[in-house]
Amino acid sequence: MDNDLVKAKKDNLRKLRDLKINPYPYKFDDSDKALAIKEKYKDLKNEEFGDPVSVAGRVIAKRSFGAIAFLKVRDSTGDIQFFLRKEETPESVFELINLIDLGDIVGSKGKAYRTQRGELSVMVESLEILCKSILPLPEKFHGLQDIELRLRKRYLDLIMNPEVREVFVKRSKIISAWREFLDSKGFLEVEIPTLQPTYGGASARPYVTQSNAWKSTFYLSISPELYLKRLLVGGYDKVYTVCKNFRNEDVDKTHNPEFTMSEFYWSYADLNDMINLTEQMVEFIALKVNGSTKINYQGTEIDVKAPWKRIKMIDALNDKLKTDVRDMTVEELYDIALREGLEINADERKWGLLVAELFEHFCEAELIQPTWVVEYPKETTPLCKPSREDSERLIERTECYINGHELCNGYSELNDPILQRKFFEEQKDQGRAKGENHPMDEDFLEAIGYGMPPAGGMGLGIDRLVIYLTNSATIKDVIFFPQMRPEEREEM
Repeated sequence: MDNDLVKAKKDNLRKLRDLKINPYPYKFDDSDKALAIKEKYKDLKNEEFGDPVSVAGRVIAKRSFGAIAFLKVRDSTGDIQFFLRKEETPESVFELINLIDLGDIVGSKGKAYRTQRGELSVMVESLEILCKSILPLPEKFHGLQDIELRLRKRYLDLIMNPEVREVFVKRSKIISAWREFLDSKGFLEVEIPTLQPTYGGASARPYVTQSNAWKSTFYLSISPELYLKRLLVGGYDKVYTVCKNFRNEDVDKTHNPEFTMSEFYWSYADLNDMINLTEQMVEFIALKVNGSTKINYQGTEIDVKAPWKRIKMIDALNDKLKTDVRDMTVEELYDIALREGLEINADERKWGLLVAELFEHFCEAELIQPTWVVEYPKETTPLCKPSREDSERLIERTECYINGHELCNGYSELNDPILQRKFFEEQKDQGRAKGENHPMDEDFLEAIGYGMPPAGGMGLGIDRLVIYLTNSATIKDVIFFPQMRPEEREEM
């Protein structure tokens, strides 16, 4: 922090107060925006005036040349120039320019005007300081390579980099389009609890907290699945939620401990219906937000236009291994995993888990265009119906991959309460062998015991979809305030 700049800004703050000018007024009429002014007066000729305007924003540049002065001001829609000229601007207003620093928020009333050099501006008639900043903006922040600083101080990143702001505007539009699509298909948006007495619906470590009132343990939601299925039991045919999930796990380019996802469930439908619906939805969102189904992601063109490619996990792995994994033993699959340098725990030495691990190793990175991988081994989840093709080994599960990463996960949902209990017990035994706790959600088991209709379900990571539709490199680029390693703070 430049202490001289801080002192200079505080000196100007004191001078404003000495002049009986309130540097933090209550309100200003910002009825005109930079982008709208530029659009309205794009044909205005040099040195011509337009109508009166009233604009507010943050000062990001300042120049003064005796009888004229310029402020470059940034509002929520873009940048516009404030032009002060002694011939048109009152003397008291012109003198105020000396007390304005970069980073201050100001408002001006005047007329639209195009300068002699062709810059569309606001010819200032009145100027008001709306918020006097006391800390200097970082110099050349746009070119700063310290990504961690930008993420920790997102407010500075947003001030200095309009393209970052646009990412989050687009994120909001994506979520709005998401809701618009599902609402139009008759889905009801619902809320599920974030604090849960039992966690489930995914294989993940939860965050744990305590209730002072009830002296009991609660968990932050790792998945909304089991609550949404309770609502199917209750009689809702189509439900969805857009929610935060929390998983106490590692952080990387596509994972954040707190993330946003949507899950949606459709009674009397199956996995194929959910695949078709999801393809239509992503295509709709891309067209709504980007105007095209084609995405230029990090130099690779990806087309999300439906229908998407579908492959069976077993077939894809067979192509890589040049043999049929259905005929391979656990020991043979395990030997391949060892040769490939994969770390396989003793509890993971099961046919289905090894097939899934080898598929991830050999095949995932090659799935660039949207691809549904179907027919998963039954060991990969306890919540899915058995496959109609191979009920002993496979389940009706899918994951969609784009650019080598999972985007969504769907099932023909298991609604057999006896089989569901059996699968939960097996999962609990596996977790116990690994030193992990996979609690049995007895209330959920009771709920489906009353009867849950056949249904399809899908979960899709909103953050990951935003990554692709905004051409962002990592999940942290599309979350306003991503989790970061704690840092020591200095007092100002």
